[in-house]
Amino acid sequence: MLDDIQKRLLEEIADLHTVPEGAYNIRANGAMAARNTTANIDIVSKTDKSGIDIKIKDGTVNESVHIPVVLSESGLKETVYNDFYIGENCDVTIVAGCGIDNCGVQDAQHDGVHRFFVGKNSKIKYVEKHYGQGDGTGKRILNPVTEVYQEENSYVEMEMVQIKGVDSTERTTIAELGKGATIIVHERLMTHGDQNAVSKYTVELNGDGSSADVISRSVAKNNSVQTFEASLVGNKSCSGHAACDAIIMDNARVISIPRLDANCVDAALIHEAAVGKIAGDQLTKLMTLGLTEEEAEEKIVNGFLK
Repeated sequence: MLDDIQKRLLEEIADLHTVPEGAYNIRANGAMAARNTTANIDIVSKTDKSGIDIKIKDGTVNESVHIPVVLSESGLKETVYNDFYIGENCDVTIVAGCGIDNCGVQDAQHDGVHRFFVGKNSKIKYVEKHYGQGDGTGKRILNPVTEVYQEENSYVEMEMVQIKGVDSTERTTIAELGKGATIIVHERLMTHGDQNAVSKYTVELNGDGSSADVISRSVAKNNSVQTFEASLVGNKSCSGHAACDAIIMDNARVISIPRLDANCVDAALIHEAAVGKIAGDQLTKLMTLGLTEEEAEEKIVNGFLK
């Protein structure tokens, strides 16, 4: 059974107020707390290491899988390996993410390695949210690794969100795309205090007609540091776009590192980056409507990260 703290974490990272419908595997403090499978989606514990295999049958549509993780024990550190085998002609939603409540003096850390093997003509929406809370001095650390391997004409949409409470994170995403495959990534990130966040994306466009769009929107406050690295490798006739759009506040730092590697004359690759403070005229306009400067900043930031 989940306690009240763990239930609140689930609401934050997976919008779960009750047990979800469909297939799910809920992990709490290093152990399975609940699991359900369906006729088309099977979840099996690994026997050689910590983690699960999620197997989705060919032709599965309009179904979902929830695999959230919650940690509420200070000092707990774990690495979990989850593999998704998605058949052909599927259309499914996968919701993951990790929430940490650390009220102790020891660091709490979850490192998750997710691999997706996406079959031909399948469409996947993947949502991953990270969240931290707790008034302890121990750090909340999350280091997710995501690997995506897409077959012909598959489509993957990823929503990667971290808005609050994570002291240190290194987010690594690697994708390899076959013929006609598409990947779209939307990252939303906010850091504050002395937090540090590193996002690394590498997409290899290996098939003719493959495409990628990697977009990061972030806000860095106080003394926090953010690093965004985007590498697009065009090995065939393809199109790739990566963009970093960041608001910097207080004494924060934002670093954007692009890499475009075109190995084919028909590879069209683009990188964009914009980092700056909140425009003064935006603040002034909202303050004339009765908001304080702090309220105006919060409203602008919230709208930017939606």
